[in-house]
Amino acid sequence: MGRPPPQAEEPTRERLATMLAPEEIARLVGQGIAVARAPKQPRHEARLNTSFLKMENPEKFNGKSTTAFNQWWKSVTMYLDFYPKTVDHQKITWIRTLLTDIALVWHLHRY
Repeated sequence: MGRPPPQAEEPTRERLATMLAPEEIARLVGQGIAVARAPKQPRHEARLNTSFLKMENPEKFNGKSTTAFNQWWKSVTMYLDFYPKTVDHQKITWIRTLLTDIALVWHLHRY
């Protein structure tokens, strides 16, 4: 059997300094400093950008069943979680568009 090939040594900082021209070292150090100073982008930010994704509106709610309300309300909160930048007054106006019959009369009476 033959001898295993020699393993390459990890270059040390000193060894790299002898292999590279001073100008190249200065350029690489400058790039490293620029990268280190660059503002960090949060990883979750990509997930917050939902402009290219669309979610269907929940079904309308007529106010005739408490059981139906619980299921409807879960779908409403899921929808609003999908669009986290929506402000409160927009949420209220949007939810009003989902109400019909008794539920809409109740809402209009409150405001």
